[in-house]
Amino acid sequence: MSGEPDLFDSAVEDLSSGPLAARMRPRTLDEVVGQDHLLGEGAPLRRLVEMPAGDGPAANSTVSIILWGPPGTGKTTLAHLVSNATGRAFVELSAVTAGVKDVRAVIDGARRRLATGDSSTVLFVDEVHRFSKTQQDALLPAVENGWVTLIAATTENPHFAIISPLLSRSILLTLRSLDDEAVGVLINRAVIDPRGLGGAVTLDPTAFDALVRLSGGDARRALTALEAVGGSAPADGFVDAEQVAQAVDRASVRYDRQGDQHYDVTSALIKSIRGSDVDASLHYLARMIEAGEDPRFIARRLVIHASEDIGMADPTALLAAVASLQAAQFVGLPEARLPLAQAVIHLALAPKSNAVIVGIDAAIADVRAGRIGSVPGHLRDAHYPGAKDLGHGSGYVYPHDHDLGVVAQQYAPDDVDGTDYYQPTAHGEEKALGDRLARLRKVLRGLR
Repeated sequence: MSGEPDLFDSAVEDLSSGPLAARMRPRTLDEVVGQDHLLGEGAPLRRLVEMPAGDGPAANSTVSIILWGPPGTGKTTLAHLVSNATGRAFVELSAVTAGVKDVRAVIDGARRRLATGDSSTVLFVDEVHRFSKTQQDALLPAVENGWVTLIAATTENPHFAIISPLLSRSILLTLRSLDDEAVGVLINRAVIDPRGLGGAVTLDPTAFDALVRLSGGDARRALTALEAVGGSAPADGFVDAEQVAQAVDRASVRYDRQGDQHYDVTSALIKSIRGSDVDASLHYLARMIEAGEDPRFIARRLVIHASEDIGMADPTALLAAVASLQAAQFVGLPEARLPLAQAVIHLALAPKSNAVIVGIDAAIADVRAGRIGSVPGHLRDAHYPGAKDLGHGSGYVYPHDHDLGVVAQQYAPDDVDGTDYYQPTAHGEEKALGDRLARLRKVLRGLR
């Protein structure tokens, strides 16, 4: 073991000169805020942490844990607390920098510790979603055989980001973003605690509110912002909202272009447009832009939405969406925010209809179910030699030869003849289309 002193150091660190967020890391469960659903009296995680070190089932348990939650909600803190409480060696790897070789080195060290009668090992893997499938596979034997107790932290949905065998062998615990009250507790504690600012600054209520708002539910971001404010505080230590604004550039935008927030905010944008709430739609568009989302991705979603949820109720909606895509490709951000916003406003205020997607999906469902039938003979191609001998085109009626430009004639195969796939709504332009469609179907089916 002499060659591995750094791998198996205790989780206790000297943080007296570290960043404020590290210095204020909770030392006990009672200092953890915002996760009462996991840490309430009798909750499994609290029972595990509060078991006396080296005693009872917690010390011998090899149950692995996956901590899933947004940044700054306490995943790393909880991993340290579990390790300290159970008296085990603690090894921390970051999936950003570690490879399969590093994982295997830790596992080999853990097996040697078990073989010599030393304590078992807690392996904490931060940002485990960044591990490839091969790297995650390398963890499986150690988890299955109990060589390590894995505590893995992720900000992304484990059901997508973590391989099924590893997920099935672990307990999934979901952490929640901190609410304003919890963030406020952390800020007040850091202001007065000797580990923090030790009372060197006084926050005006407006400054306190600004810090809470800037945190975005992220404890680490709140404390980092507070540290920046403290470092630029005037001699008297009194800080107001204006000084907070000068010290901190902009609010946290909780958004990961590869993670849940990418899908959640995109979904919220589309559903707000579908619900005709233009203000909410612009809010979610702004969040995507501020988070650095590719404007072409946003525009592509608008193009899809224009047909899926508006369609023929406002045929110009698709034109507006396509124009926003072309503009985004042509000018890029920040200028592309303007055509994107224009398209979002257009789509949100447009009358809505899902008749396009309902119609095409119904037709596709019939095709997949085998309701295809033969193309009617009079519609078949009659231009190649021998086609007429096969009867192709025989009996076809040319609509332009008739005053109405439409004639009674079967176009669909027998299996689906008479099926009404397109069902226009009474919204916007589609109401007039519905009236016209009713008349056309009567003529086509010889009902007039």
